[in-house]
Amino acid sequence: MGHKSGFVNILGNPNVGKSTIMNSLVGEKLSIITSKAQTTRHRIMGIVNSDDFQIVYSDTPGILKPQYELQKSMMNFVNIALTDADVILYVTDITEFKEKSIEFIEKIQNSGIPSIIAVNKVDLSNQSDLEKIVESWHLSFPDSPVIPISALKGFNLDVLLNAVLSKLPEGPPFFPKDQLTDKYERFFASEIIREKILTNYKKEIPYSVEIEIESFKEEKGLIKIRALIHVVRDSQKGIIIGHKGAMLKKVGTEARHDMEDFFGRKVFLELYVKVTKDWRDKPLILKNFGYR
Repeated sequence: MGHKSGFVNILGNPNVGKSTIMNSLVGEKLSIITSKAQTTRHRIMGIVNSDDFQIVYSDTPGILKPQYELQKSMMNFVNIALTDADVILYVTDITEFKEKSIEFIEKIQNSGIPSIIAVNKVDLSNQSDLEKIVESWHLSFPDSPVIPISALKGFNLDVLLNAVLSKLPEGPPFFPKDQLTDKYERFFASEIIREKILTNYKKEIPYSVEIEIESFKEEKGLIKIRALIHVVRDSQKGIIIGHKGAMLKKVGTEARHDMEDFFGRKVFLELYVKVTKDWRDKPLILKNFGYR
């Protein structure tokens, strides 16, 4: 058998564990993970290599009905991922009803693209209920493997990998064998900061924030990063900064520690907050932030 390679695009609703699955399959934390919906905003590729295969996984934003331009752009990533996949990995979990995304499921069924259904969070279910859920998905996707997994516990991820390999077409690698992702270091720096905002603030604040890396300078054993935290309103700026700058300092310290683990070097991080009114609805600003 020859070399296999292909794009395996991970699709599904918010909070079903898509990012956890990709990080586990790739073996690196490329996608940030929080309990909040819409944590993933971009399409993020993670590449797994061996001598005889290359799998290019794509983590995508959760399926939603867009309410503003940012969410439209997020769904553009999802719709493109639905068309350029060699294999679709559709992630659901034991709490979901298929009716929630029936239109999108029908798109997958009609796409003609080989599919795999991963039923996540089985550690929260019992055998009887799980069997009913798996059978229900088998009825909708009779030609696709339906694999119960727990991304958090690492259960059945080897079975999932074998299913992916069985669907992967033969072909040469798309990327150099030592490449892990399609994203640059600046992107991961911005995502680490955004993750800390998602975990440290409540309500609308995390969804009103975008991170811009103004400068990323590498010196011997040190990375100097200056980042802007964009918010929508003046009141949000005050919340981000906190009393006497305490919250901003907390975010910066946590982000710096994670960056040092990720990059394997010391990091000097400067954070500033800027009000950019209605940035989520301005196509030109969204383009500058890497959306389309």
